[in-house]
Amino acid sequence: MLEQYDVKITVVKKLSTKDVFGSSPPGISNDVEAVCPRFKEGDTFIAEKGACPQGFCSWAFADIQRDIAHLRFGGSYPWLHEPGVAYSCCTDGLRPVIFRLERAK
Repeated sequence: MLEQYDVKITVVKKLSTKDVFGSSPPGISNDVEAVCPRFKEGDTFIAEKGACPQGFCSWAFADIQRDIAHLRFGGSYPWLHEPGVAYSCCTDGLRPVIFRLERAK
């Protein structure tokens, strides 16, 4: 039977609209926050059995789920020097969040 792992998710960086677009972000509604309000840098979550952790943004999870599955089933990325680690981000084009994913031991 294939060994399966949980995956630790850590919020590494939250980018703002100014980080992405510089001094001229596109016209967006005034009620949209400049950075994602859902996470704080340093927040950690565990994706147990590949499931979305409680309190984690379901949109972000859908974006990073492929990398979680890859690590969960023992995969690694050859361009990263740490086996069992990946970096992934949500696809919010105005204020993306970058995550470090680590295969739990």
